[in-house]
Amino acid sequence: MRTLVVTAFTSLDGVVQAPGGEPGYRNAGWTFQDVEFDPAVYEIKDREQRETTALLLGRTSYEAFAPVWPTMDDFAGYNAMPRYVVSTTLQQQDDRWPATLLRSLDEVAALKETEGGPIAVHGSATLGKALADAGLVDRYHLLVFPVLLGAGLRLWSETDKDKERLRVVESQTYPNGVVKLVYDVLR
Repeated sequence: MRTLVVTAFTSLDGVVQAPGGEPGYRNAGWTFQDVEFDPAVYEIKDREQRETTALLLGRTSYEAFAPVWPTMDDFAGYNAMPRYVVSTTLQQQDDRWPATLLRSLDEVAALKETEGGPIAVHGSATLGKALADAGLVDRYHLLVFPVLLGAGLRLWSETDKDKERLRVVESQTYPNGVVKLVYDVLR
């Protein structure tokens, strides 16, 4: 079984919306506007790209990444690996960044049953919530930024569900206040 990893930049209050400056959110760019850049913080992002064997995205993130990521040398690993998009509304893949369309969480569960290494979920707040609620997430890679954003899309839903235990497998606090937390979901 493949490991499904949700990786996210999050504020201390759980907001994951527009960390890189995507338009339409009042606090867009919060990962770099008020927090000093420290390249050591992003070591986990390089490691994720080396260890990941497939990328899983929701429609909105796919449509935002497809025109940009293929042109970025920083994402050469992601550009070379298989991509999957979970959507009931997307009609076709973007030819600039081809992907396989999955129409349900059952199809995601089936993908996890195939041979291969870790599958990473980037961005995709709505998909991440649905995957967590369905019990499909195996690990979280979080970079928690020392900001409180109040409103915005959050990492987890407010669904009333059973308690889920996590085990810290890696953590580090950086001089700029960012905290790296890697959790395995205990089953």
